[in-house]
Amino acid sequence: MRLAAWEFADRTHAVDALGRAPLGAVPTAVREPGAGGVLLLHGLMGRAAHWAETARWLSARHRVVALDQRGHGRSEKPVGGPYVLDAYVSDAEAVVERLGLAPVTLIGHAMGALTAWRLAARRPDLVRALVICDMRASALGAATQRRWGEWFKSWPVPFATLADVRRWFGQEDPTLDRPVPARGDFYAEVMAERADGWRPLFFRRQMLTAREAYAHDAHWEELALVECPALVVRGLDGELGRAEAQEMVRVLPQGRYAEVADAGHFLHYDQPAAWRRAAEPFLRAAVPV
Repeated sequence: MRLAAWEFADRTHAVDALGRAPLGAVPTAVREPGAGGVLLLHGLMGRAAHWAETARWLSARHRVVALDQRGHGRSEKPVGGPYVLDAYVSDAEAVVERLGLAPVTLIGHAMGALTAWRLAARRPDLVRALVICDMRASALGAATQRRWGEWFKSWPVPFATLADVRRWFGQEDPTLDRPVPARGDFYAEVMAERADGWRPLFFRRQMLTAREAYAHDAHWEELALVECPALVVRGLDGELGRAEAQEMVRVLPQGRYAEVADAGHFLHYDQPAAWRRAAEPFLRAAVPV
């Protein structure tokens, strides 16, 4: 399994999970042993580039790496997977160890947050701090899985232009209650131009399989095993409700809570400045440099 990981520093460049620099990139110097780093984990259908704004301010104090998880972005997309939670957690664990990021701060969005807290529960020796961005600990349910399957079928692919991508996901998608321009931008970043138009960088069938891996089960037990300081952040219009978020904070041994106003599920992308104000004080306290 070849995984693509992007390191954000004075000069943004790519390194793979073995620490090599593909695509003519110029690697920066390795930090001192024991300094640790930050690993950014995107959500389902996302990619490392979605963390670019966050990585810029984090890189002033930390070594910052964002991972394209298996099946996403420029990482491999094996037909047979596996696309199960343990595989995603093992991938993140391998990246932390091979790139020398431990003791690592894990920042995850949605599925990436679940991967992060499961890794923190499995390998507390590797993880210094954790930020959970708009991810539920309760089961999402079989009905949501069926709705996602129907939603994937409704995509009018291929899209003729990126403007069409932005318009459909930001305005015309029938699942939207109101226009969300940032959502259109989010999906535009996960499209690639093909001979017949613009198509996703991922296979929708694989994404549905990956979601199946966590849609039917709750994840409270793993949350309770997280020993490090942890911050739960939600967008007020996101998928994680306030009551569940506060219960997650209660279950976490060192849990903290923050919320971002005027933000939906993609809160770090919707409201990058407000997201920074919510996350940065916790990181400065939990991860002294």
